Amino acid sequence: MKIAVLGGDGFCGWPTSLHLSNLGHEIHIIDNLSRRWIDTELGVQSLTPMDSIQERCRIWKEVSGEKIHFHLIDLAKEYYRLRDWLSENRPDAVIHFAEQRAAPYSMISDRHKIYTVDNNINATHNLLVAMVETGLDAHLVHLGTMGVYGYSTVGAPIPEGYLDVSIDTPDGSKEMEILYPTRPGSVYHMTKSLDQILFQFYAQNDGVRVTDLHQGIVWGTNTDQTRRHPQLVNRFDYDGDYGTVLNRFLAQAAIGYPLTVHGTGGQTRAFIHIQDTVRCIELALKDAPAKGDRVKIFNQMTETHRVRDLAELVAKMTGARIAYLPNPRKEAAENELIVKNDNFLGLGLDPITLQEGLLEEVVEIAKKFAHRVDRKRVPCVSAWTRDLASRVERDPEGKRLKSVS
Repeated sequence: MKIAVLGGDGFCGWPTSLHLSNLGHEIHIIDNLSRRWIDTELGVQSLTPMDSIQERCRIWKEVSGEKIHFHLIDLAKEYYRLRDWLSENRPDAVIHFAEQRAAPYSMISDRHKIYTVDNNINATHNLLVAMVETGLDAHLVHLGTMGVYGYSTVGAPIPEGYLDVSIDTPDGSKEMEILYPTRPGSVYHMTKSLDQILFQFYAQNDGVRVTDLHQGIVWGTNTDQTRRHPQLVNRFDYDGDYGTVLNRFLAQAAIGYPLTVHGTGGQTRAFIHIQDTVRCIELALKDAPAKGDRVKIFNQMTETHRVRDLAELVAKMTGARIAYLPNPRKEAAENELIVKNDNFLGLGLDPITLQEGLLEEVVEIAKKFAHRVDRKRVPCVSAWTRDLASRVERDPEGKRLKSVS
């Protein structure tokens, strides 16, 4: 297949591009490289040194013999360039990673909230309009988030996208199926919730074929393809805005930094290894909906864990100290999370769970590049409200100069 990977320079997009290229698909990465500019804005870089996207693609051609094409297009701002590219190239599938992906970044300030909404919603809507306008009957696979469901305790497994409900009518009870009610916990999660409505409309109105993947928190960094050459390494975010919680714990342990647990650590989250992420994309592509079908929704996760349990696991493995800090997020202190993921299991996914060897691999990568860490960027300081911001701990190591008077 000819596949367009939107956001193919990112944490999930790059290893997915390599994985699908390795399977023999013709891959076209479309990206505006905004994630690299955000690194510059925040004054922090990937723990792993990343070459330019052009050099990455050159190295992949050298080691694999397969060519990955790169196109610099801003989906949110350059609708007509996107439309013309789709019209000319007519990919068989479009994988949509091209959204600002960090909840903390989306909550830094009014500017970051506006940017996240403008970028994410415009990119998704521009893509859908362009597909309709060009008559492109490609399978659209979107990387969403488990966060659209919220993290309240409901006492029942979260279904895959749809909920059976009973409605009282004058003629009696009527059964129907609705999108599972969203309860986003950040502006970022809100944009993913809005994506769902856009997909629902364009599927029913124009027959756009959509699969929406509600993904858990990704951990790990390497896949079979990124291991093939040092310059193919995936990015590794350790900072308080973009670092995912388990990767952050492993990086903190590697540099002798306390494992920063916010609140009680009783937040239960869904997780998936990066190797399973790329495998799930492959499986979703093989199970495309037919024109006129409703949006397919998969819960793309393999296991759930409490944050404090993960910290204790990493502390036991590495000898790291755990620091319990005020929580900058507005969320429940404790929650249960039971999630159905029958669709991917039914398609043949053999899940990678928290294996000690893979955890140690992440620690070793972090140790190798520890000299690239800016310790001031490790704490989570982006707060959800002004009140929470006043309680944020910016010095978990206790190195700040203190008054003695």
